Amino acid sequence: MKINIVLFEPEIPQNTGNIARTCAATASELHLVGPLGYSIDEKHVKRAGLDYWDAVDIFQYDDIASFMSQHGSENLLFFSTKARTCFTEIDYQKKDDVWLVFGKESAGIPEEILKDNSDRCVRIPMINDTRSLNLSNSVAIAVYEVLRQNGFQGMTMKGSLHRLSW
Repeated sequence: MKINIVLFEPEIPQNTGNIARTCAATASELHLVGPLGYSIDEKHVKRAGLDYWDAVDIFQYDDIASFMSQHGSENLLFFSTKARTCFTEIDYQKKDDVWLVFGKESAGIPEEILKDNSDRCVRIPMINDTRSLNLSNSVAIAVYEVLRQNGFQGMTMKGSLHRLSW
């Protein structure tokens, strides 16, 4: 199974860098849909991703229409505070490719897309008066739910402590 993380018009370079690091740690692909609020070469993006940036498969699209024309028939899941379905209610085990779509930090996914895909909109639960979670945190929560439902297949499950020499 391949996890695809899609960011519609991301605005904050540090969030994208953090998400790239999550992608590297989980073998997920990153799809950046423009216009971006920064240059992909910006130092904040690279710094947040540290040495993981080169370990991520990144795909770029000029705009949402370009992305949707290429992937609109895919099994896209749109993460939104406006959705009625909890993201944990989705059975991620029956999918070959999982597409997790997130909107820009200031406004989320455009409402016309949510309306056109209302049966594929999901929400991460939170207290009612909370506007939203941080984008990179939301992506990590979603990715790890997909991995959990699939038994963390291919992941290292146990670490080990190394003996310290005094």
